Amino acid sequence: MQINSDFNQRVVILPEQYQFIDSPLRGVSRMMLDRAGAEVARATSIVRYAPGAGYSGHTHDGGEEILVLEGILSDEHGDYPPGTYLRNPPSSHHQPYTLAGCTLLVKLWQFAADDHAHLMVDTQQTQWQPGLVSGLSVMPLHEHNGVNTALVRWAPHTQFSAHVHVGGEEILVLEGLFCDEFGEYPAGTWLRNPRYSQHAPFTGKEGALIYVKVGHLDAGLLGDRFIQQES
Repeated sequence: MQINSDFNQRVVILPEQYQFIDSPLRGVSRMMLDRAGAEVARATSIVRYAPGAGYSGHTHDGGEEILVLEGILSDEHGDYPPGTYLRNPPSSHHQPYTLAGCTLLVKLWQFAADDHAHLMVDTQQTQWQPGLVSGLSVMPLHEHNGVNTALVRWAPHTQFSAHVHVGGEEILVLEGLFCDEFGEYPAGTWLRNPRYSQHAPFTGKEGALIYVKVGHLDAGLLGDRFIQQES
């Protein structure tokens, strides 16, 4: 299966374009943002768990990255409320479930082979750091070999200079309205800008909060083999 699997193309998915598809597990549905592979795939999805839904215990051979957007996700290791950022490295095992329902950003098979760190960040309790320009605050979440993941808070009327993303960039708008010279992106919008793309982002009177990942579109990740097989 290929969904937005040409990583040389820019992709913008607005929240009104979401189409959730039932997964093989009852009570779990997915909005597939990009995917290369079948049920085992390099994939980025918005995943909804209905109340009481859960998986049996399983191993993530290619690793799993999660940002809890709504509700509470649980597993045998704990409970993860909105804003929790999780990294379950290759060969990790867990049994996720939810009591009241939850919505997640999930990325599969997007780890480097030597990235073995298990990570849990409560972004509601983590301090923000000053950004590169006035009006920006940054919360680093993870870094490995030039791949960086962070939350970035944009104050109202913040402007960033035009810049190039050598290794590509991926954004999920969590709050507010994020903008650049190509358009406006309300909360729920997912963007993927390819390698060597350039833009000059800014915000208006609302400001914005975004999840952003850079450097991963040419990083030699485990899931790149699915792209090669499917191309």
